[in-house]
Amino acid sequence: MGQDAPTRAVVLGGSIAGLFAARVLADAYDEVRIVDRDTLVGTKGPRRHAPQGRHINGLLARGQQIMEELFPGLTKQILDYGVPGGDLSGSCRWFFGGRRLKQQRAGLVTLGARRPVLEFHIRERVEKIPNVVFTEQHDILGLVTTADRGTVTGVRVQRRGTKTEKVIEADLVVDATGRGSRTPVWLEELGYGAVPEERKKIDLVYVTQHFRLREGADPFGDDVAINPVAYPGSPRGAVFIRTDNGELELTTYGLLGDHPPTDQAGLYEWLKTLPSRDVYDAIRYADPVDEPTAFRFPTTVRRQYEKLTRFPAGLLVTGDAITCFNPVYAQGMSVAAMSAMTMRQHLHSGAAPEPTDYFRDLAHDVIDPPWEMTNTVDLTFPGVKGNRTFQVRMAQKYLKRVQVAATRDGKVTAAYMRAAGLVDRPESLMRPGMVLRVLAKSLFGPSAESGVHANWAPAADVTPVIEERRAA
Repeated sequence: MGQDAPTRAVVLGGSIAGLFAARVLADAYDEVRIVDRDTLVGTKGPRRHAPQGRHINGLLARGQQIMEELFPGLTKQILDYGVPGGDLSGSCRWFFGGRRLKQQRAGLVTLGARRPVLEFHIRERVEKIPNVVFTEQHDILGLVTTADRGTVTGVRVQRRGTKTEKVIEADLVVDATGRGSRTPVWLEELGYGAVPEERKKIDLVYVTQHFRLREGADPFGDDVAINPVAYPGSPRGAVFIRTDNGELELTTYGLLGDHPPTDQAGLYEWLKTLPSRDVYDAIRYADPVDEPTAFRFPTTVRRQYEKLTRFPAGLLVTGDAITCFNPVYAQGMSVAAMSAMTMRQHLHSGAAPEPTDYFRDLAHDVIDPPWEMTNTVDLTFPGVKGNRTFQVRMAQKYLKRVQVAATRDGKVTAAYMRAAGLVDRPESLMRPGMVLRVLAKSLFGPSAESGVHANWAPAADVTPVIEERRAA
């Protein structure tokens, strides 16, 4: 675009990563245009091209903090909408290695919002920004560059259901199209070579279903979530949360080919085998409101743009388009929010940021810590292939100590959740005072009480409920 023309940034993809990016870009460009294949404005339910939106997508504590900074008052707005809220450390019932962690509030806000509801509220705020425009129902065909291919100057798009192609000129293009991003293909076509990638096959499948508690039943007590986490002794886990509309959202998952079934009876039997019985004991007081739905996630992917020595000006990448984490750790949306803040640091009004500087800072400040943390956990499963360096093995041993100590000491739980919630870097758990606390509290193994199921009350087996539903 010409020097005297209004500046424009184009965001490819209107999911949460794209919305966070659009928010920070709106402060630096005269116009920000969001391009997406779906209808976005006014959509409150799952979108066709966002299949993971039907499943649990957690916004970690750091993501919530950034959301509130970029959209002041939005947390209260979401809570007022009827979304349950609590504390990531004090209001969530965590189980690691089959043992319950001691709960203690840590000032880490957690929201029980379904993904479409959270996306709707963030998008509604973005819609109110005067210089943000939505281009919906458009396929993204490719980039437009200068003759020397050194600068991206726009994007080619086509309205769905037509054959008419058009070009949207831009001073900056941001790819937020998710795991299926075509930026690596476009870069090779432009002569920039292959983008280095790091992948781990985890063969994850998770199944989601929504429930409603029966009148007078409250097996959650003061908690907003029950989260038994998979571990090598039991590669099955679940996230079971209170959510909007008075419902419960259950996502249960299995790794390395050990996958949950999607038939109702089979799913109930599966829930009995989780590392804690608390999910099954709670589900006996609830009735399904929809059918179980599966989602497959074969591999984690990190595209290492920071390792490229050449990169075209006028192009950035964010969100799952750059790193697709193991979704059971709920890092994706929060890392997208953190990436937007890194982007903001590199924006100057009227001038596009330097991509290599952006990718370098993004890798070091945002992606490295959670990637290394989840890599350490993923590699505790013998079936996951990867380089188990001495450093990784030591980190795994210490992390196990942290989890054992947390069954006895709520302060350890709070520190662990601050790191897992991306508020503190993982090395915060290695501060001398915390190391001494962890070693002392883990010396005699897990708390004896941590292995006792926190049953709300005796209940009949769920099998009669299944038979009643079949008869109906």
